[in-house]
Amino acid sequence: MSFRATVLTLYPEMFPGHLGASLSGRALERGQWSIDAVQIRDFAEDKHRTVDDTPAGGGAGMVLKPDVLARAIDAVSKDDDRPRLLMSPRGRPLTQKRVRELADGPGVVIVCGRFEGVDQRVIDGRALEEVSIGDYILSGGEPAALTLLDAVVRILPGVMGNELSGVHESFEGGLLEHPHYTRPQVFEGREIPAVLTSGNHGAIAKWRETEARRLTDERRPDLLPHPVKK
Repeated sequence: MSFRATVLTLYPEMFPGHLGASLSGRALERGQWSIDAVQIRDFAEDKHRTVDDTPAGGGAGMVLKPDVLARAIDAVSKDDDRPRLLMSPRGRPLTQKRVRELADGPGVVIVCGRFEGVDQRVIDGRALEEVSIGDYILSGGEPAALTLLDAVVRILPGVMGNELSGVHESFEGGLLEHPHYTRPQVFEGREIPAVLTSGNHGAIAKWRETEARRLTDERRPDLLPHPVKK
């Protein structure tokens, strides 16, 4: 069974976006995963197809209406065991662990917010899992949804040419990736570290582990259970 993504959005033309190219695009053509972008506005019942209203209590901006969004969610995921995600800057940060959990499942339903946000009652009533891709504000949930799907699709079985590529990379071992090098041996006066061309696989593995820990300690010490001793 292929991984099935359904995206609820006011801008379905934004999908599949970059996911229609390269490895993910070829996997899409092969049917290893699928994506269906659904227009939220189609579930509005008034003649103007209204999807938003002013926030209760006053304030700037508009809020996505719960009745319209609930109808959209129910239409695409009733009796469906796929996780329902809402891309939101207040959500839990997306991690590689969560990406792998999603990749191991049947797919996802992703709600892309716009305006000031989504009525809390539909978040609670439809058990939406709020997910953040970083501490910054986007114009809508669509770029965040594309980022999440990119992370998931690339590790689906058979998508990457080298299956080990999805294992030996940043965050998979709790560390940032070690530095990478390739030919030429010398570039602008900088040489490839000698250990990498030594043929000593044990020494190479140790060097990579040390460098990964060094970089993680310098740039993301929050990932380390115990700080590296200097």
